[in-house]
Amino acid sequence: MSSPSNGASAQQRDLRPGRVPVGLLLRGLLVLTTMVGLVAALHFYLGVRLISDPGLEQPWAGLGWAVLCLGFASIPAAMASTRMRPSWMEQVLHWGGMLWMGAFGLLLTATVAADVVGWVWRLVGPAPLLARDKALAVVGLVVPAMLFAFRTARAPARVERVTVPVKGLGAGMSGMKVVQISDIHIGPTLDRRFMRRVVEQVNALAPDLVAVTGDLVDGGVSRLRDEVAPLAELRAPLGVYYVTGNHEYYHGGAAWSAEVARLGLTVLLNAHRVVERGGARLTVAGVTDLEGGRMEPSHACRPDVALAGAPEGVPRLLLAHQPRVAVLAKALGVDLQLSGHTHGGQMFPFMAFVKLQQPVIQGLATIAGVRVYTNRGTGYWGPPLRLGPAPEITELTLVSA
Repeated sequence: MSSPSNGASAQQRDLRPGRVPVGLLLRGLLVLTTMVGLVAALHFYLGVRLISDPGLEQPWAGLGWAVLCLGFASIPAAMASTRMRPSWMEQVLHWGGMLWMGAFGLLLTATVAADVVGWVWRLVGPAPLLARDKALAVVGLVVPAMLFAFRTARAPARVERVTVPVKGLGAGMSGMKVVQISDIHIGPTLDRRFMRRVVEQVNALAPDLVAVTGDLVDGGVSRLRDEVAPLAELRAPLGVYYVTGNHEYYHGGAAWSAEVARLGLTVLLNAHRVVERGGARLTVAGVTDLEGGRMEPSHACRPDVALAGAPEGVPRLLLAHQPRVAVLAKALGVDLQLSGHTHGGQMFPFMAFVKLQQPVIQGLATIAGVRVYTNRGTGYWGPPLRLGPAPEITELTLVSA
């Protein structure tokens, strides 16, 4: 008889710790292959519409196809660069790939729009639109849009001032200023200088309380510890509070929670604090992100746990990264939820796709009976571009209803 180690079935070997089941691996490979094929096909579509159909002559046609091929390769290269040690090469790969990702999205949108306009024009116009004219229009639109979107993304965040009436808010708390930042995404293209600028903007508003509602980083603690260090300089007499976003869990949610706590912020992992001013009180609760429990079981999003034992009759402020957490908190007496996650869509016209996943994109809204303010994001994710929704720091003034 063979020994147990040699006689284990293939299935048993695949299920041992540290091994990925073959079925899961094959499904992942199929999804990856499909995505790569789709992106390649869309690059080919751009080449046909912007290079072949307009009849570009050599060497411009060859150069155009070379740019498309290089752009296509730059996207996976940028993803892979996040695993490299920090260096000039890693920066070149990441910046190049992310800029092309944004350009690709804009080129694709503009080219599809040009095709639709051309089709309609053939039905009602005196003569068909020339392919060369459509290609020139696409490029002439995308280039300034890229420049504008880059400037918007890298500019100081816009301060949005909102007054929110809160039922039962005591006179001592009325007029308190809550400043919210969210989705900063410190990482390969946003560093310590950006973090310091955000902190200086927040402190200049003289907040009574600061809320950091997740997606602080895009990288591990060992890589980004020094880049987020300026967070320790945030100042507010009623406290600086932090909750996790989904991106923290891609790089170690528990580790980032510990690091943020080390910097002096109050980390609310399904927990609450009661703050007091002038004899009035406010419950400040916070939950882990909805992705937390899938990656770290002890970090499941539990608004009921966060508010367990909270005093009755005291207004409740809930910090939750994703707006749809309001559905879980609808029966818990939450007076206001502060969220982010959506980036306001970040780049036109992709906000339409955000609406498929979240009930609201930005601003003050009511979800499942809970008032929710959704911050557009103070930084950005992926392409260093924002076309439409500008980066945001929110100043919310709470007043007695």
